[in-house]
Amino acid sequence: MEVFSTYGLHGASIDTIADRVGISKTNLLYYFPTKENLYVSVLQRLLDVWLDPLGGLDETSDPAEALKAYIRTKMTFSRDMPQASRLFCLEIVQGAALLRPELEGPLRDLVEAKCIVLKKWIGEQRIAPHDPYHLIFSIWAMTQHYADFSIQVQAITGSSLAEPDFFENAVVNTQRMILGMLGLETA
Repeated sequence: MEVFSTYGLHGASIDTIADRVGISKTNLLYYFPTKENLYVSVLQRLLDVWLDPLGGLDETSDPAEALKAYIRTKMTFSRDMPQASRLFCLEIVQGAALLRPELEGPLRDLVEAKCIVLKKWIGEQRIAPHDPYHLIFSIWAMTQHYADFSIQVQAITGSSLAEPDFFENAVVNTQRMILGMLGLETA
């Protein structure tokens, strides 16, 4: 992931990747016949890790607690796996040619399922009305910004998510903004 997030698909070489992970190029190509196969595999694994916490939004969950937990998890990913976020961002900005089937299949299905949950919460007046898709996109944007634009965040604030106080402040403020917009208590 490190090589792809630094150089992108086209700038990364199989030799560099094999050297970085400590195996021979031949062994790497045995498991992944092309650089594209390896790249898609890395992105798919990344999506699996990233999307698993979205499963915590279910009909029986307390909306405030579920959303707070999801936001904290996404911020933790931004702190602990910034290269993963940047790799995904790079792929999307470049048109997602190799990732489009994942985006239009499993990702779309998961987001649609979670939108049904959010609509149910709205119908039960557990959260204020909003567009569920835009809520999910907003959470992704607000949390991943800290990874994708970490240089900007650090240049402006002099801090990063690696600092516990700054991390906690970023998490709590993001939670307050999202929960506040939904009419939920933010304490």
